[in-house]
Amino acid sequence: MFYGALILALMLGGAAFVWGLLPKLHQQEEVAAQTRDLAIVRVRTVKPVPAVPEKPLSLSGELKPVVEASISARVTGYVRKWHVDLGDKVSVGQLLAELDIPELQKELSRAKAQLALAVAARQLSETTARRWRELLVSKSAAAQDADEKDADFGLKIAAAEAAKAEVQRLEEISGFARITAPFSGIITQRKLDVGQLVEAGTGRELFRLADTERLRLFVRVPQSFARSVQIGQEAKVALPELHGQYFAARVVRTAGAMDSGSRTLLTELEIDNTHGRLFAGSYAQVQIAEAQEEHPLTVPSNALIFRAGEAQVATVDASSHVLLRHVTLGRDFGNTVEILEGLGPEDRVVANPADSLNDGISVEQTQ
Repeated sequence: MFYGALILALMLGGAAFVWGLLPKLHQQEEVAAQTRDLAIVRVRTVKPVPAVPEKPLSLSGELKPVVEASISARVTGYVRKWHVDLGDKVSVGQLLAELDIPELQKELSRAKAQLALAVAARQLSETTARRWRELLVSKSAAAQDADEKDADFGLKIAAAEAAKAEVQRLEEISGFARITAPFSGIITQRKLDVGQLVEAGTGRELFRLADTERLRLFVRVPQSFARSVQIGQEAKVALPELHGQYFAARVVRTAGAMDSGSRTLLTELEIDNTHGRLFAGSYAQVQIAEAQEEHPLTVPSNALIFRAGEAQVATVDASSHVLLRHVTLGRDFGNTVEILEGLGPEDRVVANPADSLNDGISVEQTQ
């Protein structure tokens, strides 16, 4: 009986002890968990961004034909007839106009007569030289006389060749009385009429011919955009009168050097105009989407750390460790500050870092 009561008392005492110990153990575990949680350094990270939003580069220029020529006369004469007018489409070699060239025709006739005389003189000289060589064989003539006849025959041959060359030259020049198209295109100007005197060598324009199936557009790209403009880049061309319509263009070449006066890069674009909807000489706007201005990166002002008189920012690497970087500051925009050197757009920067943050600390990132 006594032992039974003792065992019961011990069991009740053990239960009371365990009942009182469990809350203390649970409390200790909670404190330990809170301590571990507080030991983890949590930081909020942001990415550096350009100083201003990136917008497509938009520039103005004038549409011009890829091929354009001013057609003038190669010979002096009077306009007999013109065959094409303003706006006509022509093909390469097509006859545009004809000139009357009376003075050149007289020169050609005189040159042909001179050629006939030279040919007759050559034939006579050849016959004479042959007969004197026969006499020389029969010893009926002196060798000196035979040599003179041979030399005269050579002179007559040269004179005949010179006369023939002159006739060929005048015939070729006479061919320029027919003014033809050097390439296929459209007549954009006509500046001659029947009976008009046209003088060679004055550079007076008779026709202007342009190939408008391809157009080119010259624009001047500002220095801050120049490095992002590459040959082959696609662009969009818009005209003020064609609202909401865009035409595809492509960068074909650049000057390769900045203009010292304007600090711009001369750039040429080409546009397919086989549809004929664009007119050469039109004002146009071009957007080069891939060309972006080079702006410095910015970070929040509270991301800066100043230690020993130097500006730093705390970054988090791929292994979640802190790396302090020295940076060069630019303009201060209040909430943000330009970073000229020391950061890249892919870096993760700690916002509002604690003073205790140092190199190598393991952190947990939050957004």
